[in-house]
Amino acid sequence: MKKFEYQILEVEATGFWSGGKIDSQELTTRLNELGEEGWELTSSFATNKYEGQSRAAILVLKRERTEPA
Repeated sequence: MKKFEYQILEVEATGFWSGGKIDSQELTTRLNELGEEGWELTSSFATNKYEGQSRAAILVLKRERTEPA
């Protein structure tokens, strides 16, 4: 039976009163690094601050666990 481990990545928005944008290039670089380690992005969602502004993005990643021999 396959077994998985999970990682939660919180990406803070930056900019005007911390309600700004997420640096997409930095996020792409980080996700590619995690992908090289076997992590797969399974879902994501934003947390709201007020008036529709995002405070952060929450990313859920998983990878198959390798059992010790």
